Amino acid sequence: KPQTELTTSNLMYVLWMFLVSLAWNWNAWFIPVRWAFPYQTPDNIYYWLLTDYMCDLIYILDIAIFQPRLQFVRGGDIVVSETGHLFDVASLVPLELFYFKTGINPLLRLPRLLKHEVFSLLSLLRVIRTTTYLLYCLHCNACLYYWGSAFKGLGSTKWVYNGEGNRYYIRCYYFAVKTLITIGGLPDPTTLFEIVFQLINYFVGVFAFSIMIGQMRDVVGAATAGQTYYRTCMDNTIKYMSSYRIPKDVQNRVKTWYNYTWQSQGMLDEQELLTQLPDKMRLDIAIDVNYSIVSKVPLFQGCDRQMIFDMLKSLRSVVYLPGDYVCKKGEVGREMYIIKAGEVQVVGGPDGKTVFVTLRAGSVFGEISLLAVGGGNRRTANVIAHGFANLFILDKKDLNEILVHYPESKKLLRKKARLSMNDFTRVPIYQHAKATRTVIVVVINAVVSNLFFWLVTPF
Repeated sequence: KPQTELTTSNLMYVLWMFLVSLAWNWNAWFIPVRWAFPYQTPDNIYYWLLTDYMCDLIYILDIAIFQPRLQFVRGGDIVVSETGHLFDVASLVPLELFYFKTGINPLLRLPRLLKHEVFSLLSLLRVIRTTTYLLYCLHCNACLYYWGSAFKGLGSTKWVYNGEGNRYYIRCYYFAVKTLITIGGLPDPTTLFEIVFQLINYFVGVFAFSIMIGQMRDVVGAATAGQTYYRTCMDNTIKYMSSYRIPKDVQNRVKTWYNYTWQSQGMLDEQELLTQLPDKMRLDIAIDVNYSIVSKVPLFQGCDRQMIFDMLKSLRSVVYLPGDYVCKKGEVGREMYIIKAGEVQVVGGPDGKTVFVTLRAGSVFGEISLLAVGGGNRRTANVIAHGFANLFILDKKDLNEILVHYPESKKLLRKKARLSMNDFTRVPIYQHAKATRTVIVVVINAVVSNLFFWLVTPF
């Protein structure tokens, strides 16, 4: 068994597959060129053969060393490949032995194009793959055009290549592009061979471009699927509000919420994505994304670590607009809030606009009524969003289900919530005590003054 295994996401394997793809592309692009055009000559044949055999060495190393170490999933189990793919083995069939009989014919290397793993790598990039297919069709067409021209005789008719100049490939490639794209301006074919060749070119061109357009449409559709979903939700909401004659200021706030939520999160509801994942994966994502925030909240410090993990899976992320009421005094408390980003203000007073305190990221509120500290579960203050605020929300039902399994953490939370309530009410009590002392001082002063007046007044 190999000592080390590779996965398809391993950097070393990706770099190696890039090298294998270069070897495969060498064969795919230069085999037809060397067969059709007079670029392979006795003077440079050794350079062509050296590169060919270097590519073959890469193929052999891939089959003998890398593929046996590659891990993949089969029936839910991770297994290690022990033998190469059938097409990979077939790609190394040594047809070059026929060189001794036929001479060095590049077509004998065509089995090298059967390399299987290269297709798996290229399939990751659909646009590049489709574009490569098109360019390769043009490449093969240019080679066939030169071969057909040489077969009929260079310059024998107006349709075939006249053989002028040294840049054979570029001129033939230009002909292939004009033919497959059906630009026009080409000489009319005269012989049966030329007519059949041209008809095949037209059919291949229509087929190739229809595939490419379809692939581009699918890629663009997949890239904009999220944006399309967002626009559809927003348009449906606006249509609903218009049909019920919702005031314009409310409609504008709804539009602002959609825009800000989408720009800040890239989605309208994070839970919609996470609910599709297994419980363990949801926990892993929640820990990576939210644990650094929740673990710094003073209310949860000292609690069981596993309790915090369970709580992370139940948190919902909600965005509030500037001036939105998060909760109002006297409401029944069914949720507690953790500030993920932004600020909220605790307000009150006779006009309801006096700011008592500003809470920032990492702060918690709503825990007093949620934990029923003080004998009730009513909100003790008004809280509004100061600017855009992104809050984590934890429902009372979810919290109670979690705390059942962690009684010590439940006691600690109730104790901290009780201290928090005392801190919150300390300022009003102090003000009340100060007013009481003022009244007492006034009364004492009045008594002393009357007594002094009685003593100094003669009878």
